Amino acid sequence: MPHPVHSCVPSHSLGLRGWSKPWSDDAGGACVEAKKLPDGSVALRQSTDPDGPALVLTAREIAGFLASVKAGEADFLL
Repeated sequence: MPHPVHSCVPSHSLGLRGWSKPWSDDAGGACVEAKKLPDGSVALRQSTDPDGPALVLTAREIAGFLASVKAGEADFLL
């Protein structure tokens, strides 16, 4: 079984392909990029810093995060 990927790994260590921009701002092009990893976890990185660190969430964590956002529980961040 492969070793789990941990947060704050350099984004480039997760591979160059497979990153997408599901979230984007309206001014300036600063986007969050996401990549689904082979174990089902999801890596997130800042598009303006593709060699910077990646935040890695388990499948359960990303599902909970997305459900909370859809329910409006993150609206206070705006």
